[in-house]
Amino acid sequence: MEIHWFSIVNSCVTVLLLTAFLSTILMRTLRKDISLFSKEQDLDGAEDERGWKYLHADVFRPPPNKALFSSVVGTGTQILTVVVSIFLLALVGFFYPYDRGTLLAAGVFIYALTAGIAGFSSGRLYKQIGGENWVRNVLLTTVLFCGPLFVVFAVCNTVAIAYRSTAALPFGTICIMIILWALVTFPLTVLGAIVAKNRPAPLLAPAHHRTARYPRAIPPGPWYRSAAPQMLIAGFLPFTAIYIELFYIFSSVWGHKVYTIYSVLSVVFAILLIVTAFITVSLTYFQLTSEDHRWWWRSLLCGGATGPFVFAYCFYYYRVHSEMSGLLQTSFFFGYMAAVCYAFFLMLGMVGFRASLTFVRSIYAAIKRD
Repeated sequence: MEIHWFSIVNSCVTVLLLTAFLSTILMRTLRKDISLFSKEQDLDGAEDERGWKYLHADVFRPPPNKALFSSVVGTGTQILTVVVSIFLLALVGFFYPYDRGTLLAAGVFIYALTAGIAGFSSGRLYKQIGGENWVRNVLLTTVLFCGPLFVVFAVCNTVAIAYRSTAALPFGTICIMIILWALVTFPLTVLGAIVAKNRPAPLLAPAHHRTARYPRAIPPGPWYRSAAPQMLIAGFLPFTAIYIELFYIFSSVWGHKVYTIYSVLSVVFAILLIVTAFITVSLTYFQLTSEDHRWWWRSLLCGGATGPFVFAYCFYYYRVHSEMSGLLQTSFFFGYMAAVCYAFFLMLGMVGFRASLTFVRSIYAAIKRD
């Protein structure tokens, strides 16, 4: 236990120091930029426009695939709500450590009951970015996470039935889950989207900014400013904040150990959200300074980049620490961990986008436009 605490504290302190160092540099640079850009004219009488201010007419241009983008953000909001709710229940002692079924059942029911949050968040953002195909947006929001999860469940359950394993869910339980989705999850998602559609939503861009009719050409940049290298950077730092705790979680879920220190896990989860937000905001700023206004999808992908890192850790754990073998154990481990990592991607992608959106609105509201 002492080694566990020491490892967690060491990891958290390291990550927080790196985050504080990065945020300090970013804030000093921003104050200098805003102080410079606030001057409407330079000494020669020409307007001083360069760097991220140069994109004032394009930075709030809606992203491509509006329905899919809004659905990802809405589903990520719902998953974050589910995780926070489970943490609160765990901290008050609702779950018995030796009964894993209660935790799983609570996750299923909370996910079903919070479907309206996904519909409202997705529909509100879809309205703000000027979406019109509401049916497509609602359907995508409904199946974006449930669809892949059902495919994984169908494959794993079929393998379990073929092996005559007790891990296979009976037909009655499957019918109950389908009914729960059809009578609770889907109607609540539609209801949330309807409320968002009929309710006025504030504009994303500050009042004094106008979007140009045609997008500005993006200058070519170095290779390390492309999406893949930035996702590697954005996923690595948050992963270092949780990789120590991942071993204990994996040993509990896929091994014979029992995990009981939910307070430590909640602290690590909070640090994960903070680090994800900071690193995504930093990469968004660097992207805007290179006069690349395509930050919408980039911020979402960079925020969710921790998910692929966790899935890569699954291969390491399976090969080094686990004693699993055979088709049944392998399919269960990689199938359900793929679903969990996908949920990580959606949740942290939403966090990265929301943090970047708040940052972009703040810096462009701080400069005046005629």
